[in-house]
Amino acid sequence: MRRAVLALALTLTAAVPLAAQQMPSEAPGKPDAARVTAGTYTVDPAHTQVLFTVNHLGFSQYTGQFTDPSGTLTLDPANPEAAKVMVTFPIDKVSTTAKALDEHLMKADFFDAEKYPEGKFVSTHVDASGRTATITGDLTLRGVTKPVVLKAEFIGAGPGMMGEHKTNIGFRATTQIKRSDFGIDYGIPLVSDRVDLVINAAFEKQ
Repeated sequence: MRRAVLALALTLTAAVPLAAQQMPSEAPGKPDAARVTAGTYTVDPAHTQVLFTVNHLGFSQYTGQFTDPSGTLTLDPANPEAAKVMVTFPIDKVSTTAKALDEHLMKADFFDAEKYPEGKFVSTHVDASGRTATITGDLTLRGVTKPVVLKAEFIGAGPGMMGEHKTNIGFRATTQIKRSDFGIDYGIPLVSDRVDLVINAAFEKQ
């Protein structure tokens, strides 16, 4: 047993310098549009966030998120305004700092996850300019679809670090909505009607 523990310790010790040598000296992604290649990309759910922020009782700005999103982005750098993006997020994956609140948000007072299990954004038009874009589209929550406008910023592109090193690209998009427009009016005005939305999106080329 003692020999096995010693062998394991030596193996782990030897692996540390090797891992350090393999670690890149700089981030592979750069805010360089020339690194973006035409094609279809899918959402990297582990590195994509759908965040929402409300004012809570006039005391604080409170943020939660929907985890495990999915979706696609189709684009051609030669024709950026023809880009199309779609992001969906499961309502039962809502996450805040309070388990009881997560459970309440999934009930009929708020998102009613059992009846409306998914939220979705689908673009209808893209107006690109340099590293920024205005993305017009339809947001669906609780079975209600409303037009929204996202202000998007290109964060970076480059080869991924894992697997086949496929091209990865990332964007940050923001907008504001009124939750009452989607039939989510519980607690207004104690919890604000205005909701600030942020999508930190990472995509991998297919």
